[in-house]
Amino acid sequence: MKSSSKFVVAVHVLTGLAVVRLKKKADSISSQNIAWSVNTNPVVIRRLLGTLKRAGLVETESGSGGGARIGRSPEKITLAEVYKAVEEGSVFHYHYATPNQDCPVGANIQDALHEPLSQAEAVMIEDLSRTTIKDVAQKIMNQM
Repeated sequence: MKSSSKFVVAVHVLTGLAVVRLKKKADSISSQNIAWSVNTNPVVIRRLLGTLKRAGLVETESGSGGGARIGRSPEKITLAEVYKAVEEGSVFHYHYATPNQDCPVGANIQDALHEPLSQAEAVMIEDLSRTTIKDVAQKIMNQM
């Protein structure tokens, strides 16, 4: 089963924008330059920027001289907020097909897993809420 990389890529993008802002190197970065850093196609970055823009995490400007810039202070954007902005649904996914309801395990597995999986996800979100984009950017800047 394949998991999504949207969250990690979104943190990469926001961290890059934060580093640029914190180092006062530029006001914005083109999707082409962001894509170079992520090592992906600029179209992937533009789609992700659209999602981040809708969440109020980035601002974008089209055209020559345009680009993306972080939408708020990096210390005010938590990893939990980024995760919620780009990932759809729960981190855990049940079977794609309904388990066999004639089997006692198949008929009851989702109910049995609901509470522990919900608790695990809540702990993950709580932990992500303790780290900001500035925290991640600072770690990067300390390596520069």
